[in-house]
Amino acid sequence: MSDNSSTMPPGNLSSHSTSSIMLLLCLSPVLFLLTGNLLFKLLGRILGWSLRKKTDGRRSQLITAMTEQDHKAREANSQSISVPKLVFDVDEKLESTLKAQRSWSGIVGFFHPFCNAGGGGERVLWAAIRATQDRWPNAKCVVYTGDHEVTKDDILRRVKTRFNIELHAPTITFLYLSKRNWVLASSWPRFTLLGQSLGSIVLAWDAFSLLVPDVFVDTMGYAFALGFCKLLFPAVPTSAYVHYPTISTDMLDSLDPDSAVGSQGVNAGKGVGAQGTAKKIYWHLFARLYSWVGSSIDIVMTNSSWTQAHVTSLWASGRGKKNKTDPIVTVYPPVAVKEMEQEVEVSEESEKKRQPVLVYIAQFRPEKNHQLIIQSFAKFLKTGSEASKNAKLVLIGSVRDDGDSKRVYQLRLLVNELGIKNQVDFQPEVAWPDILEWLRKASVGVNGMWNEHFGIGVVEYQAAGLISVVHDSGGPKLDIVIPVDGEPTGFHASTVEEFADGFEKALSLPNPLAVRLRARQSAKRFTEEEFAKKWTIQLARLIDLAA
Repeated sequence: MSDNSSTMPPGNLSSHSTSSIMLLLCLSPVLFLLTGNLLFKLLGRILGWSLRKKTDGRRSQLITAMTEQDHKAREANSQSISVPKLVFDVDEKLESTLKAQRSWSGIVGFFHPFCNAGGGGERVLWAAIRATQDRWPNAKCVVYTGDHEVTKDDILRRVKTRFNIELHAPTITFLYLSKRNWVLASSWPRFTLLGQSLGSIVLAWDAFSLLVPDVFVDTMGYAFALGFCKLLFPAVPTSAYVHYPTISTDMLDSLDPDSAVGSQGVNAGKGVGAQGTAKKIYWHLFARLYSWVGSSIDIVMTNSSWTQAHVTSLWASGRGKKNKTDPIVTVYPPVAVKEMEQEVEVSEESEKKRQPVLVYIAQFRPEKNHQLIIQSFAKFLKTGSEASKNAKLVLIGSVRDDGDSKRVYQLRLLVNELGIKNQVDFQPEVAWPDILEWLRKASVGVNGMWNEHFGIGVVEYQAAGLISVVHDSGGPKLDIVIPVDGEPTGFHASTVEEFADGFEKALSLPNPLAVRLRARQSAKRFTEEEFAKKWTIQLARLIDLAA
């Protein structure tokens, strides 16, 4: 046999090689994406390992110190500490799980950079920590915060006075973040949504540089921080309690001035022209990124039907098996309904003490739309109706920063311009006992925010027997101010005219006591015990994932 008999003809070899090269070129983008993704994940693991090594010493010291303090506190007052603060029914499965996890002593990290703000989101945080301490007494609760101006004692004291929530101090600690300015809207005058989201990654790195938790929970809405955690520490279970999606279909629609919501929100109708078109594209791209990040979160809780619908539409498609094993659930925020029932009487006798006072309990933030309520109240007063005589509007809320302080000043100027200075009372930074006093004598509770994610203040109105006049959107419309036995518990409004009309109706009811009693009955769906039960179920699952 000749040497040439075993060799392939040159033409065939060239054709085969060319086909292989073409195939490789076609597959190169896919291979690049695959290898790039693997390298990206590998880099995350390396950084995560580095952070663990860096913080191991602090972790050991922290656990030792907190355990010693806890033992001393229990020895001094073992009976009161061992009894759960909130009692609720548990089924056999949950009871078995809690029994097995009773001795769990891991670290639950709560990412809440503005924990001392004093709003509804903070009530959720502290109620969640209380429920955690109740059912996992050996667990260590770590709050990542940027509130450097206050100490641990200051924060816990405010939690008690503002929310009447008492926490077990030895098993909670605060780690102070140094880069909170990265998540401030003022730090990102352009591309604010993206900037704040990327800023939350920087802030999360700041947090993990202090301590790596066993379970990581975000209670403020920083989904990107949770996604970053999953990149660095795949074995650390993550959870989001979503008060309000960073972006929603309603927000996207509001850019179009011709849409049904084109006149609502701070960006209403801004999707026109070249700049508006660019904003639309930017928001749609961001929505995709937000959906991708959100789909990585292990346990997702939402605070209302409105939030549930929007978060599901954004995140569910990418969650895969998690939609079956750990579906997105609604966990209504905790409201001190039982305390309200004890503190605020709703009866024929108390009806005699009610005054024509309208209260609006809300932080002085732009989206709370205090301006709408003030303008509506002014229009109501100008009617000169019997119901408007001696009517008074009381604005109660916390002030977070200089921006909020300036906003209060501007609202005071508006009140002066409208000539209703003597009928409007500003009450910033009011303690809980004083809020209760206002709820005892007021007749109407107001909410003016478009698409309020839930509305803890509105539930407080109902529990106190106030007749609510709320924005015709979001949680107040879908979950709270709904009929009971086919009869109304309050009124919905969207415009200045509708709110003014709502005030008139609320203060002109022939039998207001009947409406107040229905409102109180409706509020029983949002008790602190109900929140604690649902929170416990979800945290138990997170601890299972951490095992």
